[in-house]
Amino acid sequence: MLKVLFAASEAAPFIKTYEIADVVGLLPQELSKIGIDVRVIIPKYKGISKSFKASMKYKGYTFVKVGWRSQYCGIFEYIKDGVRFYFIDNEYYFDRDTLYGHIDDAERFGFFCEAVLASLKVIDFKPDIIHCNDWQTGYISALMKINNSGDEFYNNIKTVYTIHNLQYQGIFPKSVLGDILGIDHSNFTSDKLEYYGNVNYMKAGIVYSDLLTTVSPTYSDEIKTANYGEGLDGILKARKNQLYGILSGLDYIEYNPESDKHIYAHYNGNKFKKKAYNKRCLQKEVGLPQRGDLPVMAFVSRLAPQKGIDLIECVIEEIASMDLQFIILGKGEQKFENLFRHMARKYPDKISANITFSSKLSHRIYAGSDMLLMPSKIEPCGVGQMISLRYGTVPIVRETGGLKDTVKSCNEFTYEGNGFSFSNYNAEDMLYTMKRAARYFYDKKIWNMLARTSMEMDFSWGKSAKKYIDLYNIMVL
Repeated sequence: MLKVLFAASEAAPFIKTYEIADVVGLLPQELSKIGIDVRVIIPKYKGISKSFKASMKYKGYTFVKVGWRSQYCGIFEYIKDGVRFYFIDNEYYFDRDTLYGHIDDAERFGFFCEAVLASLKVIDFKPDIIHCNDWQTGYISALMKINNSGDEFYNNIKTVYTIHNLQYQGIFPKSVLGDILGIDHSNFTSDKLEYYGNVNYMKAGIVYSDLLTTVSPTYSDEIKTANYGEGLDGILKARKNQLYGILSGLDYIEYNPESDKHIYAHYNGNKFKKKAYNKRCLQKEVGLPQRGDLPVMAFVSRLAPQKGIDLIECVIEEIASMDLQFIILGKGEQKFENLFRHMARKYPDKISANITFSSKLSHRIYAGSDMLLMPSKIEPCGVGQMISLRYGTVPIVRETGGLKDTVKSCNEFTYEGNGFSFSNYNAEDMLYTMKRAARYFYDKKIWNMLARTSMEMDFSWGKSAKKYIDLYNIMVL
């Protein structure tokens, strides 16, 4: 049986701040169903609920070398849906109110990388593959191949490194190399660990891992270019033959319009009239007139430039003048929050600004809206468009990353497709595409066909898991 250990900084449902948590929480479950002995290891954070912690089983401890220091490393286990989750316990590093953004993050996650390798002997598990995720686990491959190369236990363990978002790389001063990671400075060269005079955790993962993946095929191509490479396009181009793009999946249990506990009424492609009921209820909840004759367009996201919010800012008055209702849900940069609050006060019958994070309301927006706008500047994979497709809410996206891989623009002659898209990062192009989608809304035969086609798409984790198994087999055969 193939043995795989996922190492990551977070995993749902235990702790989640970004989409990486869903990948690490759900992909191992699918791999387990196919017959892989897959396990997961993350830090034991303060924010993990007491109910989870109370059910964890203590497995043992060891001490981990962090530079010249020796730090305690406790190991706990929790079995969920047939997958063993391990938690690295060290209150000095992980008993904090937030996961990231601390002045000693280089040390915290340097310790975690060391602890992942050290804990394997405690839990008596030698994986065939360690699957690392994002910068927080970037040094696992480097430590194993540089510092632990003489230890027979680690021989023949392969590593996969998944880049979830290249914008977050874990860049720290050169002193980290010796003081925290205990790696000889002879490895501090441009082809190995040096990054413009600094240490870059993500670069370490890219250089030393056996194979690399990203969370969508298009994103794997984009990051090899200067526009998307974030300074690492050179090393990614050098490793292009080891770089694979595998589209992440969606949790089809949580996001299911036939059983979703958060929405107003359940529906499917054959009982589509219930979606109209969800629309009326949503309009009432967010303070908009209950009008079925107008399209409802939604934007559910962080209010940040990466998500294309600056494009919306450029044409917000034009959007307000269109015959539609616009619902915003999310928090982010203050200037964008203030903009949408102002526009909602100015156009109370057209715009609803919900400046908050609400899982319940997000589900209701996906179910009750007619369209979802995702004009992202960068979108490695994207989950919002997959959710909207699942709920028969037609997506309007910019052609980048996973958005390009999942949304096919409606053909004006054959009406084939499952949404609308534009290529250039341009506010006028976005506005034109929004107007095009709004025109189609009034032809109910075409619109309902688009919506039902959307609901028939399959972006479940099962498909992605099979592709990962093919990749694992390349490594071990």
